[in-house]
Amino acid sequence: MRTNIFNIVIVLFVLGIFSFPRVKAQEFNKTTTSLRVNTKDPKPLDGLATDTIVPLQDSLAAKKGVKDSIKPPVKGYLEDIVFRKAKDYNKLDQKKKQITLYNEAELKYQDFELTAGIIVFNYEQNQIYAGRIKDSVGNLSQAPVFKQGGQIVEPDSIVYNTKSQRALVWQSRTSQGEFNIKSGMTKKENDSVYFMEDVIFTTAKDLDDPEYYFKTKKVKLVPNKKVVVGPTNMVIADVPTPLGLPFAFFPMSEKAESGFIIPSVGETNQQGYYLQNGGYYFAMSEKADLTLQGDYYTNGSWALRTSSSYANRYKYNGRVLIRYENNVFSERGLPDYQKNTIYNIQWNHSQDAKANPGSRFSASVNMGSGKYFRQSNNSYNVGASLNNTMNSSISYSKTFESTPQVNMSLSATHSQSTNTGRINMSLPTMQVSVDRMFPFAPKNGSKKGLIKNLNLSYSVRGENRVDIHEDNFFKQAMFDSLNTGFQHTIPITTNFKLFKHFSVTAGGSYNEVWVFNTQKKQYNAETNRVEDIRVNGFDRFSTYNLSTNIGTTIYGTFNFSKDSKIQAIRHVMRPTMGYSYTPSFDKYYDTYAIDATGMTMQDYTRFQGGLFGAPGKTNSNMLNMGVSNTFEAKVRDDEEKDGFRKVMLLNNLNLSTSYNMSADSLKWAPMRVSTGTALFKDKMQINLGMTLDPYALNNNNQRIDMFNINNGGSLFRLTSANVTVNWSMSSRDPLFGNTEKPNQNSVDNGGRGDDLFGQAGNLGDNRQSMFGNKEDRPFEGFYNAKLPWDLTFAYSLTYNNSARQNEISNNSVMMSGNIELTPRWKVGFSSGYDFVQKGVTFTQLRFERDLLSWRMDFTWVPIGAYTSWGFFIGIKSSMLSDIKWEKRKAPDKRYF
Repeated sequence: MRTNIFNIVIVLFVLGIFSFPRVKAQEFNKTTTSLRVNTKDPKPLDGLATDTIVPLQDSLAAKKGVKDSIKPPVKGYLEDIVFRKAKDYNKLDQKKKQITLYNEAELKYQDFELTAGIIVFNYEQNQIYAGRIKDSVGNLSQAPVFKQGGQIVEPDSIVYNTKSQRALVWQSRTSQGEFNIKSGMTKKENDSVYFMEDVIFTTAKDLDDPEYYFKTKKVKLVPNKKVVVGPTNMVIADVPTPLGLPFAFFPMSEKAESGFIIPSVGETNQQGYYLQNGGYYFAMSEKADLTLQGDYYTNGSWALRTSSSYANRYKYNGRVLIRYENNVFSERGLPDYQKNTIYNIQWNHSQDAKANPGSRFSASVNMGSGKYFRQSNNSYNVGASLNNTMNSSISYSKTFESTPQVNMSLSATHSQSTNTGRINMSLPTMQVSVDRMFPFAPKNGSKKGLIKNLNLSYSVRGENRVDIHEDNFFKQAMFDSLNTGFQHTIPITTNFKLFKHFSVTAGGSYNEVWVFNTQKKQYNAETNRVEDIRVNGFDRFSTYNLSTNIGTTIYGTFNFSKDSKIQAIRHVMRPTMGYSYTPSFDKYYDTYAIDATGMTMQDYTRFQGGLFGAPGKTNSNMLNMGVSNTFEAKVRDDEEKDGFRKVMLLNNLNLSTSYNMSADSLKWAPMRVSTGTALFKDKMQINLGMTLDPYALNNNNQRIDMFNINNGGSLFRLTSANVTVNWSMSSRDPLFGNTEKPNQNSVDNGGRGDDLFGQAGNLGDNRQSMFGNKEDRPFEGFYNAKLPWDLTFAYSLTYNNSARQNEISNNSVMMSGNIELTPRWKVGFSSGYDFVQKGVTFTQLRFERDLLSWRMDFTWVPIGAYTSWGFFIGIKSSMLSDIKWEKRKAPDKRYF
């Protein structure tokens, strides 16, 4: 009985195999890779038969003899709605359980979409065939496009089983992350595993004609997870290279993944051979990451760096960068041997304005060793080396919605000179202010008149400030020299109209200062000099002042003829005159002996050098005068709606001076004159300024109480003048400005956002273009090709003649520009000339070749103290960033 049953099973199995529909091998023309379908006898491909696995619940129910309430689908019926469309042929054959679509065929069923020239769907066998068709001239067109979930496959032909979700694909094209993959034959096991044969993969955009690719025989692809390949060879311009790997593994993920960062290998004259920018990347979460990198040089130098970016959508975002280097110069035992440690800390944090309207926190920190950007082995930014200051600011502010409103802020600031190494820092500064109060104003209605407009407010400012050298930063000497104090201010003001055309502002201010250390001057007989002795302890002083100001506005218009290009010129003049009075506070002054005899005494105040100044000893009756002017023209312009447009001739023309009625001599202060204008739609800025002194000089070049005109000179004596011109142009707006974003890499390394001092190079990542991430332009032919360009121009001149020196202390011009000679070749320069020193300023030449998926660049500083050059060629893709070759000669560092 067992034998008979066994034989019956074998017979049924054999009959099932031979009766199962098949697609004959000769029906697939491998020459054209098109799919021919026999619509009379559709048969599934081998290995893609209908799934015969019985569902688990059905098999269990059958064993228990329980009738399942859920009936299995009847064979030959569709399990979901089928959306189908075709241009020429759309047929549903119920007898054969088959749908045939021809020409611009489209099929949507369950979780996939399919478009092709021809689609045949046998829903009894759960089998889909799709392929190309021939057009009117005999060319194959309308290749299938298969979409399922986030996966898109573009083959020449495909066979797909909707039940098992298995497929065979010929000449498929797909993308995984930055990879574009082309396969001769692909077998889809399920939603998560693909096996491929005769594969090429590349980051090039043109998969049919890539500039380079990797060729391999076998590939296993798990979408969005990994790609595993066998023996692989690199091919450039269809020429196989000796570069290859026995196997390779590429992680694929839509999210950031942790991994090692391969270091760069190179050589320098001063540090020897090196491994640079190696480390590890931590993808901590979707909101934050962390990068750890380091360098090692064979002469003993080494460096560590860590950077982290973080963001919380609609709340805040920021970036932290910490760098530390231990540098060795020359060889131990030689006279020029040097060893030092340098560091730099940067932190940028910004809060979304809508996150918390009542409070705000922000940070912009750039602090560390003053010589970091000049001596760093990892920084390739000459502009940073020429920078003289580093500044930081951290602030928190909060508004209390009360009556009156109260505002509070806490801040910490830092300013550091990279030349002198001096650090001026406040840690922290507290500011509390109460909004203005109008004690005599009505609750409803306007506030008019002297009394109703009378208002007062209150503010207090507390500071901890220190001024030290960077060598004592955060050491005991720093805390010993801290200056702490509070300043209380109560201003009282009012304003009113006088004779309808004059605006008058009057008021006074009371100030009280609390300090926790003062100065005592005392003559030291042993050292024979006067010493400043710090006295710790609470002390205070108070001052007050009165002031008033009157001003008006005068308008004038000069009209031209109607036929003139210039229709009118408008002049707006705002003269002002003010008076301020500050009494003498000599009660806060003491005396000290300046020599051993004690006969000669000198006045001083113990509050000198304080955070909020010191009380004055003399009365001050100051009369201030000034006038500001603007000039605007109305010109004819047919392109405007009304036929006219306004042109600003002078943004400002300001004159100001003062007269001290309490002074015994030299009562007039020098007159300051400044003016400025903007040309070419405000893109070219021109500013001029000068100082005019009415008093003459004696033979020792000292100011004397005699007017210059009475001493045989002119009415005023020009003591100083300055001119600055800034202009940016680009081909997008030929005369009217360059809107390029600042170079963030230069800013991160302490330099300028523009490229007047050259473009910065990030030695850790050379994949980015020096000329910005601009989209590639299509080639427009040799005779019609556009040449995009940009140019930045800056000019500065300073003249000094305060003591008859009659010298130009600064006269220099700087320029930088970039141009695309072709859509793939880019050239740039930065240079200038110093007319005082009679020499060329910092000069940099930049060349870049866009090789589509590759990038090549060359930078060269040919002259000066920062002579250097660098060459790089490599793949742009971050996945293949280690496939590169670079060589550079960095500028020599100075460690003294």
